Amino acid sequence: MIVVVVGVPGVGSTTVTNKAVEKLKEEGIEYEIVNFGTVMLEIAKERGLVEDRDQLRKLPPETQKEIQKLAGKKIAEMGKEKNIIVDTHSTIKTPKGYLPGLPIWVLEELKPDIIVLVEADNSEILMRRLKDESRNRDLESTEDIGEHIFMNRAAAMTYAVLTGATVKIIKNRDNLLDKAVEEMIQVLK
Repeated sequence: MIVVVVGVPGVGSTTVTNKAVEKLKEEGIEYEIVNFGTVMLEIAKERGLVEDRDQLRKLPPETQKEIQKLAGKKIAEMGKEKNIIVDTHSTIKTPKGYLPGLPIWVLEELKPDIIVLVEADNSEILMRRLKDESRNRDLESTEDIGEHIFMNRAAAMTYAVLTGATVKIIKNRDNLLDKAVEEMIQVLK
């Protein structure tokens, strides 16, 4: 099974996913978490195109698309052997607009079974971002965060139409992490 997990920066999708996978492992259910960008980086390095992640976005667009497609194919192959959770972005907010995190050439290779959007209230996400000193994020308003969440939902439903995947929204609200983790566990079982 291939499950794609997405969320806007600061929502806690990685935390929810990691805790759910830990608990499922105790029950004998195994998942491997794969970061899509890391797989892209590995492929680009193998081809001698880049030395680090920041160089990926500087490659010509056609080269980036080919690496994305190869990453989707590699992860799909992994999914034939074991359960995979793909940690990625539904959309990427850029100065020129939103980019799809899973364009058609990736979806055709990856063929996810489930797409999980981890969400929270806009104000909760903003406060988490402000408290996170480990990151240097652009300051956004709650309205900006809400727009990004909306774009993630729209993109996720489009991905579902193209692949037949289901879409699940899990709320990761402040002080209710265990509830979000339990919802994620139910999706992954």
